[in-house]
Amino acid sequence: MSGGAGYEILSIDDLDQYPSEAGTQVLLPIRRRLGFEPFGVNAWLGREAGDHVIERHREAQGPEELYVVLRGEARFTLDDETFEAPIGTLVHAPPGTLREAIAAVPGTVVLAMGAKPGEAFAPSPWEDFAVAFGRLRAGDEAGGREAMNEALARDPDAWQGAYNAACFEAQAGNDDAALDQLRRAVAAGGDDVRAYAESDTDFDALRSDPLFREALS
Repeated sequence: MSGGAGYEILSIDDLDQYPSEAGTQVLLPIRRRLGFEPFGVNAWLGREAGDHVIERHREAQGPEELYVVLRGEARFTLDDETFEAPIGTLVHAPPGTLREAIAAVPGTVVLAMGAKPGEAFAPSPWEDFAVAFGRLRAGDEAGGREAMNEALARDPDAWQGAYNAACFEAQAGNDDAALDQLRRAVAAGGDDVRAYAESDTDFDALRSDPLFREALS
């Protein structure tokens, strides 16, 4: 529901859902959906008990984050402490804290908010690429490419963007475009890109092509 003054009122149930490629958690984009700019904010869904809601990770030089359990119950781990977090629990994770959350019951939803202390917030391209890959897997290549191009336009010189674009094009079966993006990624990221590409299954269909080896050289 939108208001005449530009405000918007919506439910968690109104948000699109994009399952992660590598894990079980499902992204419910909020920041991107609203065009929200002050800080990062998204929701994550664990459809089944045992699903990840927040993947295990550490933001060594990254954002300070606040998590709020909106539905269900999550089992959080912060560094070496694990605890149950029912609806209404607030979990604060300073930069550098190991964090993870697993759904204790089906349908668990956790709101995640964060930004780097002392820095102006800039949206991370991973959000756009999560949407891009999700749309591609759902058969909406054009919609996925639109989200991908938004990420590339935001930070055109980052090797991570070109690398993810190469993965996108490879999954879509656009071999020439995938190799072009991979060349761009190697030019910007060098050995980091080569290391990722060597084991990335997205490129399995291209490995026998001599142009793939040329792109990594």
